[in-house]
Amino acid sequence: MTVRRLGAGLVAAALITPALAACASGTGTAGSTPSPTVSASGTASASGAPVAGDAKQALLDSTKEISNGNFRFTLAGAGSTAEGLAHQPSQSAAMKIAIGGPSSDLAMKLDVVHFKPDSWVKLELSGPTADSLPAIKQLNLGKYQHLDQNRIKGNRNLGFDFEKVDPAGSAVLTQGITEVRSTGTGAYAGTIDVTKAAEAGSLNAATIAALGTQAKTVPFTAKVDPQGRLSELVLQLPAAGQTAAQEIKMTYSDYGAATAAQKPPADQVVEAPAELYSLFN
Repeated sequence: MTVRRLGAGLVAAALITPALAACASGTGTAGSTPSPTVSASGTASASGAPVAGDAKQALLDSTKEISNGNFRFTLAGAGSTAEGLAHQPSQSAAMKIAIGGPSSDLAMKLDVVHFKPDSWVKLELSGPTADSLPAIKQLNLGKYQHLDQNRIKGNRNLGFDFEKVDPAGSAVLTQGITEVRSTGTGAYAGTIDVTKAAEAGSLNAATIAALGTQAKTVPFTAKVDPQGRLSELVLQLPAAGQTAAQEIKMTYSDYGAATAAQKPPADQVVEAPAELYSLFN
C-alpha cells in the first residue's frame, strides 16, 4: 500500500469527520403535543395551526454570526471527532481531529494550526498499518510540520479559508431545509435536502450519492442559544448500502469570545516533507 493510496482512504474518512458528537439529540418531551410542521416557505401545514414566525428563517438567521469568524466548535460522526476555534480578528484558527481508535488498523490524530499566512500540522499515526509502512513512520515526527500554502490550497484537511470560516458549512445545510417544526424553546426538528451540501464540509459527495433519494429528506434537529445563534445541529443519516445509519453532530459556542490560536514554539517546528503532502492529496 502506497502513501498516496492510503491517503485517499484517510481523506474520505476525514471529510465525513467534519462530519466530524456522540450524544443523540432529543426532538421533544414524551407525551407533548407535536408542533405544527412548517414548510420551507414558513407556512403551516394543513393539519396545524398558524405558526408564530418562520422556523426556517430563524435557523437561517442563526448561522449569520458564524460568518464573523469568532467561535469555538465541535464536529463528530463516523467514529471521528474534531474540536477547534476560528478567530477572524487575528486571522487564526485551530483544529484537533481524531479518526479511528485503538482497534483500528490505522488511526490518525491531527493538530492543525493556522495563523495567516502560515499553517502547521502535528500528525500522529498509529495501528498495524502505520507500524508496517516506513513512509508513514517518517511522518510521526512528534513536531509541528510547517506547510507550504501553495500545496494545501483547496485541501479541506490541511487548509483553512478565512473567507469561509465555518468548517461544517451550517449555513449551506440550513438552506437545504425542506421541512421544519419547533419542538420547544430554541429547538427545532425537520428534514434537509443534502444533495447540494457537498461543499458544506460535513458530508462528502460519495456519502450523499450513496444515500440516493434518501438524501433529499435527511432528518435533523437543531438548537439555538438565547441570542438566536446556532448552538447545535444534528443530522441523522439513514443506512445506505453497506454503510450503517449514523449521526453527525456539530456544535458552536463562545461566539465573539474565542481567543487567537497559539503558534507552535519555533523549536517544535520542522518543514513538512513531501510524504505529508502525498498523504493528503
